[in-house]
Amino acid sequence: MADSFDFIIVGAGSAGCVLADRLSADGQNTVLVIEFGGSDRSVFIQMPSALSIPMNTRTYNWQYESEPEPHLNGRRMHAPRGKGLGGSSSINGLVYVRGNPFDFELWQEQGAQGWGYANVLPYFKRAERRDEGGDSYRGGDGPLDTRYGPMRNPLYQAWIDAAAQAGYPVTSDINGEQQEGFGRMDMTVRDGARCSAAKAYLRPAMKRPNVTVITHAMAEKIVMEGHKAVGIRYRRGGTSHEVRANREVILAGGPINSPQLLMLSGIGPAAELRRHGIEIVADRPGVGANLQDHLEFYFQVACKQPVTLYPYMNWFAKGLIGAQWLLTRKGLGATNHFESCGFIRSRAGIKYPDIQYHFFPLAVRYDGKSMVDGHGFQAHVSPMRSKSRGNITLRSADPLEKPVIRFNYMSHPDDWTEMRAGVRLTREIFAQPAFEPFCGAEIAPGAHVVSDDEIDAFIRDKIESGYHPCGTCKMGDAAETMAVVDSELRVIGVDGLRVVDSSVMPSITTGNLNAPTIMIGEKGADHILGKPLLAPSNAPYYVADNWETAQR
Repeated sequence: MADSFDFIIVGAGSAGCVLADRLSADGQNTVLVIEFGGSDRSVFIQMPSALSIPMNTRTYNWQYESEPEPHLNGRRMHAPRGKGLGGSSSINGLVYVRGNPFDFELWQEQGAQGWGYANVLPYFKRAERRDEGGDSYRGGDGPLDTRYGPMRNPLYQAWIDAAAQAGYPVTSDINGEQQEGFGRMDMTVRDGARCSAAKAYLRPAMKRPNVTVITHAMAEKIVMEGHKAVGIRYRRGGTSHEVRANREVILAGGPINSPQLLMLSGIGPAAELRRHGIEIVADRPGVGANLQDHLEFYFQVACKQPVTLYPYMNWFAKGLIGAQWLLTRKGLGATNHFESCGFIRSRAGIKYPDIQYHFFPLAVRYDGKSMVDGHGFQAHVSPMRSKSRGNITLRSADPLEKPVIRFNYMSHPDDWTEMRAGVRLTREIFAQPAFEPFCGAEIAPGAHVVSDDEIDAFIRDKIESGYHPCGTCKMGDAAETMAVVDSELRVIGVDGLRVVDSSVMPSITTGNLNAPTIMIGEKGADHILGKPLLAPSNAPYYVADNWETAQR
């Protein structure tokens, strides 16, 4: 292997895979990708319905945990992060949600110039391939396949119909002009198998002679010469190696690993670095700060008809599903089972949705670890814009030690208000006539959970992460103290170094984070190469006429 490359990318996750492809496409640049995990060839990664298995397997998951959360009964919260080619796109729920246009308008207001909706929509389109072809909002010939599930289970349509009966709009495309409302959910699936960032971008790139991928390699430190990043020191097989970057070092390790590596390399809050005896290269107090996430609870209802996935949860049935999938790439194994969804505003005066729903035709934990005994279904209810903020700090100067993760969930009173609204509004949807043939007893929170105090107790005990951490290397104006990267994703105060992953988000988006992270990789590649940016879109986007005065 060469001892120098034009670009060194740390992390083969959602953004890192995009970068490996785009930076090497013209054959002019040599690219090295360093990844701590290994191959993504497992059938459990590739089969969409098996998503809970890699999410709970140490081979594919860093298996991070938070520190005890003071507002959630001191619980340590599971924070899975992908480990291996494709990163979190190889272990996630395969849900494709771009976010609301207003999310990106907010980014621009927060100092991320050139990242408004008009600027990012062309990059979402460039990434995407749909059988239906492209239009003003959707991409037709990109590397990343997205599609709808088949909607064969009657509960999916009942969910949409019930929401309409409750007075909410039905939208034809949550990733198009109108996110607000209820409709079908997109998934990242190609020919019945997971379409991760590795499949979409990295595998084609690895066929090029100018791309090198090293797996099972732990990045230990960014090699600095003064205030310039010139390479990476990594450990593989018990031995440390050093490789140089002729042009740039790019961190794509995600919202936990990227700030950790910056701090290990002397870039971060000065007091934190001194505490661990690390020489200060750049005092950036925002490194590791601004940690955000989505929380969700499972609103579970017993089903009066035997139409749920419950009969398929025994090992024999799972074996048959797996066999069918292996032979045909069809059947229940070929979907993530998140086929309908919703986005609503929790109260009047909110301009765009602040609650997301995933509907699921089974009463089970997202991680697959526990299940209701009998037929049931659930809505995953997730407030979108928590005002709570956490941080990532170092446990020690040893790169092998996991960092300290403090989400500080539910530390802001407004978060409790939104959670209570989520319980009550969801209960109303399930009470509509469309669900009358299906709805039995309310399993969780339970019909007895009515008052604010009762709902709060349920939340403290049962709320889970939506697995969407972000924001720990936030993008902003170079003069802003807490900004870590500028609008071209360059680390402020350091030459030759960028961060390109979900950690650069100034604020969390409305929905799952895989799609916007891939978009960040697409747009980041043009910034790195110095290419003219794609022409802004003039596609309009929806806002409810009555948003100031009505909840729906």
